[in-house]
Amino acid sequence: MEPFSLSLSEEQLELRAWVHEFAEKTVRPNAHEWDEREETPWPLIAEAAKIGLYSFDFLANAYADKTGLTLPIVLEEMCWGDAGITLSIFGSTLAVAGIMANGSPEQIGEWVPQCFGSADEPAVAAFCVTEPDAGSDVSSLRTRAVYNESDDSWTLNGTKTWITNGGISAIHVVVASVDASLGARGQASFVIPPGTPGLSMGQKFKKMGIRASHTAEVVLEDVKVPGRMLLGGRERLEERLARARSGKSSSVQAAMMTFEASRPLVGAQALGIARAAYEYALDYAKERRQFGRAIIENQGISFKLAEMATLIDAGRLLVHRAAWMVAQGQRLEHGEGSMAKLFGGETAVKVTEEAIQILGGYGYVRDYPVERWHRDAKIYTIFEGTSEIQRLIIARAISGLRLG
Repeated sequence: MEPFSLSLSEEQLELRAWVHEFAEKTVRPNAHEWDEREETPWPLIAEAAKIGLYSFDFLANAYADKTGLTLPIVLEEMCWGDAGITLSIFGSTLAVAGIMANGSPEQIGEWVPQCFGSADEPAVAAFCVTEPDAGSDVSSLRTRAVYNESDDSWTLNGTKTWITNGGISAIHVVVASVDASLGARGQASFVIPPGTPGLSMGQKFKKMGIRASHTAEVVLEDVKVPGRMLLGGRERLEERLARARSGKSSSVQAAMMTFEASRPLVGAQALGIARAAYEYALDYAKERRQFGRAIIENQGISFKLAEMATLIDAGRLLVHRAAWMVAQGQRLEHGEGSMAKLFGGETAVKVTEEAIQILGGYGYVRDYPVERWHRDAKIYTIFEGTSEIQRLIIARAISGLRLG
């Protein structure tokens, strides 16, 4: 087991500096433009691919990091640059996590590289879980996958919503119900390759924040895929379904396996936004003068900044602990992943709001970035499990009770 350390290694410090330089020189200068355009920033994805930041090799090395800190470090720095652009560049990692959590070694080797494309022609991937009537309630998915024994194929029908990179992806990983009577235990994940008939993009959403990240519906109408597109294979699925039907508990759920590993990463993203707003507000408070002195000399302002700094540091500790536990294969028995996501998201909203307050009227206009950061922060209390759902998960974990 890799020991947990509060100090970053030399290699991790170099990684952080490298990513920060990209965020500072490439991401942040383009953030306002792509927020206004509300389009996928393909030129910036290409830049990330060109330097090796967006690639299968980079992500493979990140997952091989026994400390679990590579991706939290990268995502915090990138979201310091801009969260919308970061989600466009790294939104594929959720689909990758879905493949890696549920797929066989052969499936991982075949499909994960295709989520990224190549340095010359980068591609993106989408993880499709949420539905119009099944957001936080993952057990109520209506998308169905029906097995056709005659030709060893699956046919999928349903509509997914709020999907990052939905409809524009090379690879869609779709979670569908194969036995509705079993709820979440009767679900499985499927890879939908590019060009598969029946998969189309529905409505593209115009959002309050993270507007450089493409979010849309994914419509599946008689989408037929070969049996080998079932992640994990049919034998493993049948074994799991048999256990569920016999009443035996199973820790494996297609969607939840992915979310559990990804929550610390979402917390890291939120903290990147919070840090950007805190640093901007701190610099502003040192320079802005009112009544003959810098406004940071006023206790009301300095105390705000002190609390902002404390929240960010506390959030990072929660994120790093949970990410380290995931890397060690430890069970997050007390909701450690949910704690990291909950605290990170709530911190981002609070810190960005306080940054606006410190800047006053300047914080409310688009000429200054704190307004955008506040819009971006809010989604981190909503997607991949609302703050309320995270509290419920933590409450169930610490009580051992099925609280509702």
